[in-house]
Amino acid sequence: MFGTLAQGPQHDAAVAQVAAWVRERFRLAPEAVVMVSELACPLPGCPPLETVVAYWTAATADAVRHHLKVFKPVQQVHPDDLPPWWMRDALAAPPDGVCDCC
Repeated sequence: MFGTLAQGPQHDAAVAQVAAWVRERFRLAPEAVVMVSELACPLPGCPPLETVVAYWTAATADAVRHHLKVFKPVQQVHPDDLPPWWMRDALAAPPDGVCDCC
């Protein structure tokens, strides 16, 4: 149902750039984990390509996972597409990992 697309140097550079913007925007520690993925979704109402970001506020077992989506390909993501830094806590995933948003 969901799948990733072929990758190349431009894609890898865009992923690295978005991860750097996320790290800067949300004022993450250097050791915090940031994951950026581009997904294709064939379901009705889904954008053809979306960028999914997950990050953890610390590199420890009790770190809180945060997530967000940008409804465009990773190479089209711009810093203005990211929420403001003060929304960081609102992006936290529930402890059980189940949410109504995605």
